[in-house]
Amino acid sequence: MTGETVPPEFLQLAGHPVRWRVLNALADSDLRVRDLCERLALPQSLVSYHLGRLRSAAVVDGRRSSADGRDHYYVLDLARCAELLADTAGALHPGLVLERPTNPTAALADREPRTRVLFLCTGNSARSQIAQALIEDFAGGSVEASSAGSRPKPIHPNAVRVLREHGIDIVGRASKHLDVLAGQRFDYVITLCDRVREVCPEFPEHPDVVHWSVPDPALSGSGDEETYPAFQQTVTELVGRIGLLLQRIQHQRTA
Repeated sequence: MTGETVPPEFLQLAGHPVRWRVLNALADSDLRVRDLCERLALPQSLVSYHLGRLRSAAVVDGRRSSADGRDHYYVLDLARCAELLADTAGALHPGLVLERPTNPTAALADREPRTRVLFLCTGNSARSQIAQALIEDFAGGSVEASSAGSRPKPIHPNAVRVLREHGIDIVGRASKHLDVLAGQRFDYVITLCDRVREVCPEFPEHPDVVHWSVPDPALSGSGDEETYPAFQQTVTELVGRIGLLLQRIQHQRTA
């Protein structure tokens, strides 16, 4: 007779119906408490309690909104969830392996029309330009990406420098206003800035609108050298998010 075993912590954590609904909502987009309350039709006290449990487990993190400093956006660490799910499967039986696709764009390369993705931030000078360049590089032609801003300004030299470290050259690109793209069809519209989320226009054919609350690396210090580590952190975060987005696109296109 085997001894009594306790379910893995993540199974207990995610198995609660409210927490599972919160995780599902945050898997789609970074959200504020009031966004979660509205989406889940639950009172704020209940949502806040379960967010606290998820934050204590280092599955969810909170970031102060750049649009309203009194607000926080909550961000789900999907990579951490994948690790915990793998550990949970192994706790049930060592032979269980959770396989993840090694090349999420392989199944998309020959499919038409290409998936169209638009990245938005306020200045179209750093975050959205970096995201556009990364997904173009990763997707190998299977995704058509664009970027724009609500108040465009010249591309930040650190955006050029940090992408060059990854073998990507964006010299010669220019920022543009989101009005230039008004009326165009996109499959995904991704806001990377809390401010631009508040003014994001509607686009035709109801694209998936996703928010990634990514801090502006240019505001992390007083000069290019001082802010450069924040640009490196931005690339690291966007590499992870874009990899997961491509897996999501693959799943939708091949389902």
